[in-house]
Amino acid sequence: MEVPAVTGTLDLYMSEINRFPILTADEEFRLAVRLKKYNDMEAAEKLVVSNLRFVVKIAHEYRNYGLKLADLVQEGNIGLMHAVKKFDPYKGYRLISYAVWWIRAYIQNYIIKSWSLVKIGTTQTQRKLFFKLAQARKMLQNLSEKRPEFKEIAETLGVRPEQIEEMDLRMSSRDLSLDAQVTEDGESTHMDYLMYDGADQETTLIKKEEMALVQHNIAGALAKLSEKESFIIRNRVMADNPLTLQEIGDRYHVTRERARQIEKQALRKLALAIPYLGKDTKLLEA
Repeated sequence: MEVPAVTGTLDLYMSEINRFPILTADEEFRLAVRLKKYNDMEAAEKLVVSNLRFVVKIAHEYRNYGLKLADLVQEGNIGLMHAVKKFDPYKGYRLISYAVWWIRAYIQNYIIKSWSLVKIGTTQTQRKLFFKLAQARKMLQNLSEKRPEFKEIAETLGVRPEQIEEMDLRMSSRDLSLDAQVTEDGESTHMDYLMYDGADQETTLIKKEEMALVQHNIAGALAKLSEKESFIIRNRVMADNPLTLQEIGDRYHVTRERARQIEKQALRKLALAIPYLGKDTKLLEA
């Protein structure tokens, strides 16, 4: 089945599909019977192309969702083709009366999938809200000349106010692509304007190597301290949960002041062993 693709401007596409005549009820019935009985693809194609203009009309109803109208029309066309395959001419109604449901379903599914990376609607109520919220809000605003409350909209649509509030928030928080162009020349994207306060890779690598050298020298210097001095440095300066001077004193049966003196003496030895350590004991915590 060959159906005109939506290419170029929509005006050109409309000019192309308007060349196909609208079928009478009798013509439509005969073609639908041929398709149903004999799987006649030529008949199917005529049924589709004669109704393409109606797809454009329906797609216009969804033009305010920020998507290209041509894409909506294309999705609606797929829905129309699906409807043609399912259509039963013996039911007594026209094809478009049946197809409109499938056309809307395909367009709505496309909008929901395209709207956000996070799925907007999963239940029937959520789908209803997604497509009826803006319409209900506009109607109520026209009646009262003020922005309606969530409670008013909920009463109109027969749902809970918190459901309206949740959908309103989700619809107002669309995803943003960092690769999206922000200038007319197409050379700048949102990514170009993101600020990064961290160091570059070269600086990070240098600092990492310096820290490894410091830690190596500190380990060597600690080995030259007495057991008591080493214990105090490891458990007072370098520990995530440092012991108090009182706890150190209790361990070695000395006063709190004596424990402080030993700590000071140990730090002085480390400063002499590692000149660049100086008073910066934070290096010991690395």
